[in-house]
Amino acid sequence: MKDLKYAAVGIDLGTTYSAIAHLDETGRPVTLVNAEGELLTPSLVLIDEDDIIVGKEALKAIGTESSLIAECAKRDIGRRAYRKAISGNQFPPEVIEACILKKLKNDAARLIGDFKYCVITVPAFFDEPRRKATQDAGKMAGLNVLDIINEPTAAAISYGFRHGFLNEEGESTKPLNVLVYDLGGGTFDVTLMTVHGSEFKAIATDGDVELGGRDWDQRLIDYVAQQFQQEYDLDPREDEDQAARLWRECEDAKRTLSARSKTAVTCDYRGKTLRVELSQELLQELTGDLLDRTLFTTRQLLRTVEMDWPAIDRILLVGGSSRMPMVREALANLAGKPPEDAVSADEAVAHGAALRAGLLIARAQGQPPSFKIRNVNSHSLGILGLSRKTNRQQNVIVIPRNSTLPIKAKRIFKTQKANQRNVKVTIVEGEGTSPDACTTIGECVIEPLPGNLPALSPVEVFFNYGENGRLAVAVSFPGTENDKPFKQEIQRENGLSADQMDAWKIWIDDRMA
Repeated sequence: MKDLKYAAVGIDLGTTYSAIAHLDETGRPVTLVNAEGELLTPSLVLIDEDDIIVGKEALKAIGTESSLIAECAKRDIGRRAYRKAISGNQFPPEVIEACILKKLKNDAARLIGDFKYCVITVPAFFDEPRRKATQDAGKMAGLNVLDIINEPTAAAISYGFRHGFLNEEGESTKPLNVLVYDLGGGTFDVTLMTVHGSEFKAIATDGDVELGGRDWDQRLIDYVAQQFQQEYDLDPREDEDQAARLWRECEDAKRTLSARSKTAVTCDYRGKTLRVELSQELLQELTGDLLDRTLFTTRQLLRTVEMDWPAIDRILLVGGSSRMPMVREALANLAGKPPEDAVSADEAVAHGAALRAGLLIARAQGQPPSFKIRNVNSHSLGILGLSRKTNRQQNVIVIPRNSTLPIKAKRIFKTQKANQRNVKVTIVEGEGTSPDACTTIGECVIEPLPGNLPALSPVEVFFNYGENGRLAVAVSFPGTENDKPFKQEIQRENGLSADQMDAWKIWIDDRMA
């Protein structure tokens, strides 16, 4: 990495918009404009037989070629396939995300030269499979992902660097409790952090990966469509292209309502036209329950750490959807203090990621780190075991949620019979005891076991959560030649193999040179 002068690159891979930043010659984070000259790139991908189009041009085509376009793929990351077929084909969500990353990389390279090292951000509430899929997307885009960092953490680092509580040596002047409320296009996170000296430490995090600005858009879409139905007995949502055009109109209207008290949306369908008046008050009426969900999660977080609002020193609003006046007003009423305005809702996450990249590169070059990050796991790590009471499988928590990372844990399993050939361990994330309430990470099939093991022989399994929330598993057999831990592969329920990723990378490179 030493030969790359501008290697410190951070990427905010958003549900609806993405951004990329780097550290300039003075070490300050700067957002890089895309080929269209804009700071934000729409996270839309148009795929036809020969080309992949990402960003603004894909957005322009959504009203006429929606069957060729993938949007909000981040919501499907970690699943086997994107929610709908594109051009008649099923695509893994991480492949779609890789196309977005490839566009960001290509555009940035025009300004700072070729690079491959970066840090990518994810919602704090992303589970381990989603984090792995995001890292895999980076690989398929030709990037070496140095780290996966939580979006609220990145925003806090950016804010601390630029605006309020870091001195020239990168240290906070006093201990501060910072609450980061991150309402993006497709996800919601709330994270409580302490900043003391040069250490950014997450205390607890909560969120909802199925709640974001896109849901506010949908409420407006449904309202306009219902008004159209009442007038003409036609539903414009039935046509895919028309529904996409209506989404663009309603998203624009939502943004307008952050600056103006009133606006209007015009809906044209099958030769009929209707102008529908919208207002901030109507938007709040239609979406109040969505906002309440974020406030409930925020209150729940503070209850978890047994902290009251007077103990919170700063409240940061992050994510484009946090610009809505209703968000700011509700949070100010809840906290009894106004949120901070000193951070760019759109750029702060990418800036924090670039600062993290700079730290990692400096460390690789033998330089002392200018600051430290300590995160927590957003979900408990568990294994499936058999309940003695019910004789059914249940989740046995190994590492509780909100444990400071990195962290290791060990569990000892015993063979059930002599000369047993394997042991299977199913690994999950989640808080409930029922396997159905948890996310399956995968299985570790430990085989072959050492020969001539008697029944009830111990098998030690080590679980290691890294700083980036990624999981590694190791195994040892005490009292045998294999008494030192060795790495154990996780057979994942979803995700791509190395060969599949190589094939998809070639496919992307051929269409996005």
